[in-house]
Amino acid sequence: MAFLARLNGILRKHPLHFYKTALLNTSYFARNFANSYFLRNFAAFFIKYNKVNNNNKIMELASKYDPHAVESKWYQYWLDNKLFSSKPDGREPYTIVIPPPNVTGVLHMGHMLNNTIQDILIRRARMEGKNACWVPGTDHASIATEAKVVKKLAEQGIKKHDLTREQFLEHAWDWTHEHGGIILQQLRRLGASCDWDRTAFTMDEKRSESVIKVFVDLYNKGLIYRGLRMVNWDPKALTALSTEEVIYREEQSHLFHLKYYVAPTFQSDVEVYVSANSENAEVEGSAIKIDGNIIHKDAKGYFAVVATTRPETIMGDTAMCVNPKDPKNQWLKGKKVVVPLVGRVIPVIEDRYVDIEFGTGCLKVTPAHDTNDYMLGKTHNLETIDIFNPDGTISEQSPIYVGMDRMDCRKQIAKDLLEAGLMEKVEDYVNKVGYSERNPDTAIEPRLSMQWFLKMQHFADIALPPVLNGEMKFYPAKYVNTYRNWLENIQDWCISRQLWWGHRIPVYYINGEDENYVVAETAEKALNLAKEKTGDASLTLDNLKQDEDALDTWFSSWLWPISLFDGINNPGNEQIKYYYPTSVLVTGPDIIFFWVARMIMSGEEYIGKYPFKDVYFTGIVRDKLGRKMSKSLGNSPDPIELIEKYGADGVRMGMMLSAPAGNDILFDESLCEQGRNFNNKIWNAFRLVKQWQTADMKQPEACKIAVNWFEAKLQEVNAELKDLFSKYRISEALMAVYRLFWDEFSSWYLEMVKPAYQHPIDQQTYDATLEFFERLLEMLHPFMPFITEELWQHIYDRKEGESIMVKVSPITVPTEEGQKLVADIEQVKQIISGVRSVRNSKNIPQKDALELQMVGKNGFEAYNEVIVKMANLNAITVVAEKNADASAFMVGTDEFAVPLGDMIDVAAEIEKQEAQLKHLEGFLMGVMKKLQNERFVSNAPEAVVALERKKKSDSEEKIAALKESIAELKKKL
Repeated sequence: MAFLARLNGILRKHPLHFYKTALLNTSYFARNFANSYFLRNFAAFFIKYNKVNNNNKIMELASKYDPHAVESKWYQYWLDNKLFSSKPDGREPYTIVIPPPNVTGVLHMGHMLNNTIQDILIRRARMEGKNACWVPGTDHASIATEAKVVKKLAEQGIKKHDLTREQFLEHAWDWTHEHGGIILQQLRRLGASCDWDRTAFTMDEKRSESVIKVFVDLYNKGLIYRGLRMVNWDPKALTALSTEEVIYREEQSHLFHLKYYVAPTFQSDVEVYVSANSENAEVEGSAIKIDGNIIHKDAKGYFAVVATTRPETIMGDTAMCVNPKDPKNQWLKGKKVVVPLVGRVIPVIEDRYVDIEFGTGCLKVTPAHDTNDYMLGKTHNLETIDIFNPDGTISEQSPIYVGMDRMDCRKQIAKDLLEAGLMEKVEDYVNKVGYSERNPDTAIEPRLSMQWFLKMQHFADIALPPVLNGEMKFYPAKYVNTYRNWLENIQDWCISRQLWWGHRIPVYYINGEDENYVVAETAEKALNLAKEKTGDASLTLDNLKQDEDALDTWFSSWLWPISLFDGINNPGNEQIKYYYPTSVLVTGPDIIFFWVARMIMSGEEYIGKYPFKDVYFTGIVRDKLGRKMSKSLGNSPDPIELIEKYGADGVRMGMMLSAPAGNDILFDESLCEQGRNFNNKIWNAFRLVKQWQTADMKQPEACKIAVNWFEAKLQEVNAELKDLFSKYRISEALMAVYRLFWDEFSSWYLEMVKPAYQHPIDQQTYDATLEFFERLLEMLHPFMPFITEELWQHIYDRKEGESIMVKVSPITVPTEEGQKLVADIEQVKQIISGVRSVRNSKNIPQKDALELQMVGKNGFEAYNEVIVKMANLNAITVVAEKNADASAFMVGTDEFAVPLGDMIDVAAEIEKQEAQLKHLEGFLMGVMKKLQNERFVSNAPEAVVALERKKKSDSEEKIAALKESIAELKKKL
């Protein structure tokens, strides 16, 4: 009864510790303490504890880690306790703004990689005591979202232009509300620790107001203008695109050689020239060569040959151009030619722009459908004929093929040209074709269009210095050159899009006059400006019409780091002053121009400071064969399905195991399995430690050494982590912690301190082990947040609201003494491994204790207790010479030996060593043949010959040792 009373006292004084112990040993308590007084107290505590702590932190650990039972529980716990929340205070801020995914998008592997890295960085900063703020949000994605809404309407039998703008936007907002935000919910499954209360949308009220203000401001500064320019046109989305939104792909195409006959009025001139020089003429097929000129002729007359990849554009030809220095085409100067099939007579113009070496040196000029042709047209005052409708079909300005799709027209016109005898020949040709970044199946069409542009030279001038002078850091640094090259060759940014979904351009036309407009944030302000501009006080809102176009999506995204903290609408507010510039941007290099450079520009323009201190560029996620992941290839796994299968921590680890900064990631699902296995390793190690019984006893020397060593090892790896994180070598940082836990803690430290079977461990070592486990969990937490929270909550009694994610642990730097201890233990591990290798090679059971001889001296005497325990030795002795029957090994320059005595099968050992001897002698014979070959020795690189000589000497040493060992063994027979 006195013993039970003591137990009840412990229960009252340390209820949680006692409760956990009881849960882990329920059968033992049931057998030995079936006492009503004790059980009443225990039951009362059980009810009280579970009533107060309904998060089940101390439930019994399962035999295997089950992520499904852990992840949702702890994520909700973090949310309930506002652990992701951030408000300005006296701490150092650490800020990340999420690259906003498309509002109606779903999680893919690229998102998984990018957001895992962001979460690792933000969690580590939080644990360093910084005020970590990770701001989430989504992008309205004008082109992609409008395309989805148009498609949905089409399924209902509704065409976009059957609706008013307002009606269409109602459908777009409905779509956004229905499908928007799914991806942010999915990021929670990953463990993303965003401050969700700050969630923003590029078309919410604050962001929209910021965008419009910036447009008006830049227009007033003279940086925004409207003009008729050749733009990149997406015939599917029916909108202009910026140069950066065009993706060029190499394609196997054709080069069509077309006949442009000399106009009838000039045929006789050519005939006279040819006749006068007939004696000097060389005829090859249809070609007549005279004084360097190449003149073509057939039964219909004289003609020039034009090579083109786009025969469907000939209906828009308004000139032929030759280089004035081209000897092949001097005969064409001053002439006119006839466009094949079309019959239009066009002039031959001269311009040095034409490449003499390309094709025949004759260029068809189509000013409405090629950027360079447009420039030629302006220079030579050519007519511009737009033969394409916005959707890529042939327009009524063309005399033929009206209404036909441009790609179908290409096939048909090639056939018709051939049948009409107007095709000289067709060649296979590889060229680069521009495709829409948003519609990868749609080839871009160069098109003349009235658009709004932003002058970019000013922004290039202010955005280049902070990167080049190192104020901002790019990781990897190779992208600095990419950035510089783009800015040094900057072009004006086409910022208007022929879309309804997006920020409507705040330009108001007065009385429907195209060139008479005002720019203002609201219609009311526009009306006041219109009255001032015209002097007409009678104007009303009915006299104003707002521009129909929307702004490029990137025109809102480039303000993201500023607008998230309301820095445009409320300059100098507390939030922008505290959180800006942000700490790091994590993004892909594919949007360095779209987004990264432009954010730097807007930051310098509106805050006078770049928006982030560092930019970390991730690679592209590819499959294990190196192919880019895509739905069509079926090689892009569903991230949520991966999380269901391996757990979020397993998937996060799988992603990071193969994610070096800036290099492509070869993703292999087996890496997620490796991550899951590591979870189980951590889980099982924790269960092992928590099952140990403690006793009030002196700390064994082996345990003392182990504790001191692992403390020093922790300091060493923490210093390594600090260095790796500073360089954004996050994959290497994960591997450092992985090796520390798996190789050092589990494989060595726990084995060093583990008590013998059914024996207790001393309290001092046990307490140190729990502390080490806690610190290891803290190091692992940024990478694997869920399992680390679960186990951290089990190590000690925790208060409601406590979490590993906000635990700040001071990290001590490695000492000289600690570094020496770590180096010594590395050699001790080699000694232990050497003994184990002998035991394994000789098939000696683990339970049989061995003797270890140290030849000459024992330089590791201070660690004898560790070596004895880990190698299962009965003695360590110093000898002048090792026993004749000993199996020896080297650690550095020290020799060690394990006397074998009668512990081995001598005959079997002789047979084994003779087989090794035979193999080595054969190997040596091959090496000798090479060295005896004079040609090899004379011609092979010196390093190769030296390597062969080393192989020879090493083999001879091993052969001599084996022969000696076999001779000694035979004496025992």
